[in-house]
Amino acid sequence: MTEMTEGTAVEGLRSELADGILRLTINRPRRMNALDLVTMDALGEAVTAAGVDERVRTIVLTGEGAAFCTGADLAAAGANPADPNVVMDTANSLIRAIVDSPVPVIAAVNGPAAGVGVSIAVAADLTYAAENAYFLLAFVNIGLMPDGGSSMLIPAAIGRARAAEMALLGERLSAADADRFGLVARTLPDGELAAHVDVAAARTASGPRRALALTKKALNNTTLSALDDALAFEKAGQVELLASADFAEGAMAMLQKRRPDFT
Repeated sequence: MTEMTEGTAVEGLRSELADGILRLTINRPRRMNALDLVTMDALGEAVTAAGVDERVRTIVLTGEGAAFCTGADLAAAGANPADPNVVMDTANSLIRAIVDSPVPVIAAVNGPAAGVGVSIAVAADLTYAAENAYFLLAFVNIGLMPDGGSSMLIPAAIGRARAAEMALLGERLSAADADRFGLVARTLPDGELAAHVDVAAARTASGPRRALALTKKALNNTTLSALDDALAFEKAGQVELLASADFAEGAMAMLQKRRPDFT
């Protein structure tokens, strides 16, 4: 388990703890904060560790540089292939850690969120986005299906019809529309996001820890009670699709910056 310290950097993840607020920053800006398996695992471990650390009263998730998180790093996965079951279990553990954390989790979506990055953002209890951010379920564009619990997290927030449009068309949802549809708590001017998140984090960090934990659990029990079923179904489907010719073509087309030719 990742050791919690006042300031650490582990495999693309920066961790800073001050005044009861743990700030976890995905620190792979050259890859637009796309996650390799090691970083995804480290993030999940850090969130889990925070839940049993009495010093932590609130977690803030964000990305370094211009992006929040643009999903899985396909280039890294191609260079170091991993068992699809391990990849899916790692992603599911991360989302489950965010949802199950006894302390409030705030996502500061400072830029694009794509793929599992959308799930990370929406799994948080409070999601705030900068105006320049967008949300993209790009899975269908490379022959895959949504994962990271997004098949439940997104409909729970914005309804089945709009979730289907995101998932089946694979088009960007602007921060303004995410705000209007209810996918995020609020969208703010780029220069105001950090200050707004700081205020929200300070309020929850100074609040009654047990009351906040039970409130979070009650909200999730009502809206996300079938999350485990969704994660299991997504895993089974994604493992199948990761071995498909369509995914091989979709991934290659993305890396070559061309349109895929699906069968």
